[in-house]
Amino acid sequence: MRVTIFGGGGFIGRAITHRLLEQGHEVKVISRRPPTMPGDETHHPRPILTQADPHEPRQRREHLRGQDAAINLVGILHGRPADFERAHITLAEGIAADCRAEGVSRLLHMSALHADPEGPSTYLRTKGRGEARVLAHACETLRVTSFRPSVVFGPEDRFLNTFARLLALSPGVMLLPGAHARFAPVYVGDVAEAFAAALGGEDEKSPPAQRIDLCGPHHYTLLELVRQVSTWSGHRRLILPLPDRPARLLATLMETLPRPPLSRDNLDSMRVDSVCAEGACLQPTALEQIAPAYLGRSPPPR
Repeated sequence: MRVTIFGGGGFIGRAITHRLLEQGHEVKVISRRPPTMPGDETHHPRPILTQADPHEPRQRREHLRGQDAAINLVGILHGRPADFERAHITLAEGIAADCRAEGVSRLLHMSALHADPEGPSTYLRTKGRGEARVLAHACETLRVTSFRPSVVFGPEDRFLNTFARLLALSPGVMLLPGAHARFAPVYVGDVAEAFAAALGGEDEKSPPAQRIDLCGPHHYTLLELVRQVSTWSGHRRLILPLPDRPARLLATLMETLPRPPLSRDNLDSMRVDSVCAEGACLQPTALEQIAPAYLGRSPPPR
């Protein structure tokens, strides 16, 4: 199958690309920045890496023409409301419309757990509106699946690794905003496997539009996660929950950084626990199986 991946230059995109190559798909990765694929020399054939602007309709349609499937992984965690709308709604709907126009029969869309047009944060609201518009394009000729993961972890993640870096910089004590928010971290390899499985077999009896939640097997508060990171990374610190008002003040200050580790919108997102509903099918890989090795053996990304 010929597959175009938009936003495939990140760590989730690289994992999905590698899994699809292992299954024998022909993969084209589109990224605004020069895309890289560490380790792709082990794959034959290798992915087609293309620098292009997915927000530009003509470029987008060019890279969808003649393809069997498309994957949209474009998303942002920080920015102005207009930035979220452009990435999560305008682009997502444009990709879906172009898939129909170019005869692409399968679209996999990366949403977020509890994405909701009425959600508490700009991130969740725009993810929810974008997801709804993408699924509205599903029809007999275009089958659409929206994946809704909790926080994704893996060796290149910017979740656990960011906390490891912050712990390393903390002078014995770390003040933690959003400490009681709950997550069900899902391993990037399980996410890649879910995307690959969606391309691997077509069930004609299934509806043309589907939502799939992706959660790991265990729940943790953010405080529990950061304490684990402290132990696994060797940066043992006293970690103290920060009340809401000073947490928002700290987030406001962090928003002035070039790559803020936290924003007020992130705190708003954490008002909804990022865990799957009771009885949901959970992904198999536990945090404890993977994270200690990569947090303990290498410095976190900066």
